[in-house]
Amino acid sequence: MHQLFRRKPATHDAAPEGELHGGAGLGRHLTLRDLTFFGIAAIIGAGSFSSMGQACASGGPGVVLLFVLCAVACGFTALCYAEFAARVPASGSAYTYAYVSFGELFAWIIGWALLMEYSIGNIYVAFSWSGYFTNLLDAAGLHLPEWLTINHRSAAAAAKALTPGEGLTAWTTAPVIAGVRIILDLPAFAINVLITALCYVGVRESRNASNVMVIIKLLIIALVIGVGIAYVDIDRWTPFLPNGFGGVMAGASAVFFAYIGFDAVSTLAEESRDPQRDLPRGMMLSLVICTVVYILLALVLTGMVPFAQLGVSDPLAEVFALRGVKWMLLLVSIAAVVAMTSVMLVFQLGQPRIWMSMSRDGLLPKPFARIHPRYRTPGFSTLVTGLVVGVPILFTDEAFILDFTSIGTLFAFVLVCGGVLLMPRRERGASGFHLPYINGRWVVPALLLLAVVLVRLGVPGYFGDLFDPAGQHGDQRIPLLVFWAVCTGMAALSFVHRWSLIPVLGLVSCCYLLTGMAASNWKWFGTWLVIGLVCYFAYGYRHSRLARLPRTL
Repeated sequence: MHQLFRRKPATHDAAPEGELHGGAGLGRHLTLRDLTFFGIAAIIGAGSFSSMGQACASGGPGVVLLFVLCAVACGFTALCYAEFAARVPASGSAYTYAYVSFGELFAWIIGWALLMEYSIGNIYVAFSWSGYFTNLLDAAGLHLPEWLTINHRSAAAAAKALTPGEGLTAWTTAPVIAGVRIILDLPAFAINVLITALCYVGVRESRNASNVMVIIKLLIIALVIGVGIAYVDIDRWTPFLPNGFGGVMAGASAVFFAYIGFDAVSTLAEESRDPQRDLPRGMMLSLVICTVVYILLALVLTGMVPFAQLGVSDPLAEVFALRGVKWMLLLVSIAAVVAMTSVMLVFQLGQPRIWMSMSRDGLLPKPFARIHPRYRTPGFSTLVTGLVVGVPILFTDEAFILDFTSIGTLFAFVLVCGGVLLMPRRERGASGFHLPYINGRWVVPALLLLAVVLVRLGVPGYFGDLFDPAGQHGDQRIPLLVFWAVCTGMAALSFVHRWSLIPVLGLVSCCYLLTGMAASNWKWFGTWLVIGLVCYFAYGYRHSRLARLPRTL
């Protein structure tokens, strides 16, 4: 059992048998500006141009509260990422951080969960990219047949339900070979191939492309907000919470999906010129900028049209179409294509570097750690990432991927915040980031007591319904009970161990966002973890580099 929780040393010089964190072979080309732009590139994409619509439709104008809540949760988590990045400036992101704090088993689980965030999340982005790209082609007078612009699963569902639209048309017009209808989202598949090729060639080329795309999409988004303000009717912001706070939380997976990606910056540690200084700053700057953009966009969208009309895959284009501002449709489509291309680029950069780190540690076969001799990139891992994204594009759909990705990312964030709590305190250095220590011994219990009082006063009967299986909480009842139990446990442990306030708040806020996930999400996530554990015990446990080191690690 002890071997399951063997830990890597946090510093290079403490590692016997040489260097355990990598650090050789990748070129250091990235500055603070580049890292900040990578963060913005990862965050502003499918979340703002696609999934935001579903969140606004369920929460109304009050969805801005959820954006703030997610930003706070991500802010606390980003500070914890920054602390780890300063302590362990190596590739691998949360995987590496979990390895030095929780141990090998949790590191594997984190690495497996991050596969959902980066690789599987890119499937959703590719689908959204395809929709906007197809609109651009239509505007230019070029029309792809429907059976080349939709995934097979969506088309089959539309045909079964006889739902008029693209899916049914694709099903009835698709060519049939050997009894199988040939239906695939060709633009989504093609952009994945192109992004994989760019990531394979090198990080400098990817950096230059990302920086250009970030500037373009920020300029167009600023224009969207500026033009949209002229069409805002503030009466549409009343009622602010048309479906109550439950309606706001119903969009948790969609809104959180809009934020995932800032942590991808930490996977670029070994390619940063000054990772201990620039990684923390890059993450925090990108998160602040994107939060302001999201809140402004949500207010403009819900002010331009009734919130119930926003439940579409292209909300930014939809609002201007409904208000008759047709000249904006082309710009929105261009911005969406650019934004989602940059998201795919950053995620496709991040996943191979996590696999590279896992392979260095012996948890994956050696080819995953292989560095291309010319391009100085993890070439094999990059190609495998392209396959992991490209193959499911042929048979899955957007809705399943969205929730699947969000729950895995939140789980990783919880462990990162928890990992900081387990690390010994360190003295402030001359340079680099240092997480402020705020003694939570009395603050955390006081905040818990305050929260209980406010909930009892503001939502009468809340706790009574929470313990009633037939109460109004429904499927959220069990997750909410677990959440309050976690809060109680964190308050007690903070009092005993004098835990730092910031990581405690990060862990608790991420746990609360997890309560917004449906039971089906937890079922699929549990299945995914079981598959990951089978892979770990079949290969990683026996081949781990730490298995050859003294058990004291």
